[in-house]
Amino acid sequence: MIFYTSDLHFGHANAIKFDERPFTDVDDMADGMIHNWNSRVGKNDTVYILGDFCFKLKDPEPILARLKGHKRLILGNHDQVIMGSEKLQSYFDDIQKMDYVSDRGKLIVMCHFPIAEWNKKKSGAYHFYGHIHKSSPEVYRFMTGLGRAYNVGCMINNYMPCTADEIIRNNEIYQARLQSEAK
Repeated sequence: MIFYTSDLHFGHANAIKFDERPFTDVDDMADGMIHNWNSRVGKNDTVYILGDFCFKLKDPEPILARLKGHKRLILGNHDQVIMGSEKLQSYFDDIQKMDYVSDRGKLIVMCHFPIAEWNKKKSGAYHFYGHIHKSSPEVYRFMTGLGRAYNVGCMINNYMPCTADEIIRNNEIYQARLQSEAK
């Protein structure tokens, strides 16, 4: 199986507040998200992490060591601690700024940042991105209007890695909620 997630922000207390995450503190968040991850991901599955694995966490190794599956990192703006350590980088099968994957008939272009034009967009390719959390509804609405562009942020996807079909469904649910709140 192939799964996607982003903006986990392990170690970031303020993420609990600004994303309205259902956790009491960073330890509760880590335990909850590790549990969610490992309840879905098997040792042979692949998880694309579209950036911002951790923030303000000096040593993410204990968390990385507990997560099942093959991890592939698409770099975000808060992944410096990982890039500063060969040991931490060794937990990932691959680290890229942008990547492409064919997943059950869908070509998916992945980048931490939302982009308005992506390779093969006009040929039906999808764009999976993170970065905007729940705090940029205007960017989310813009990206949704482009078609086939989906936020894989953990806060929209139940704080767990999700399949491509789940990402699409969860974004439809989130988009409907935003539209309802705007009325």
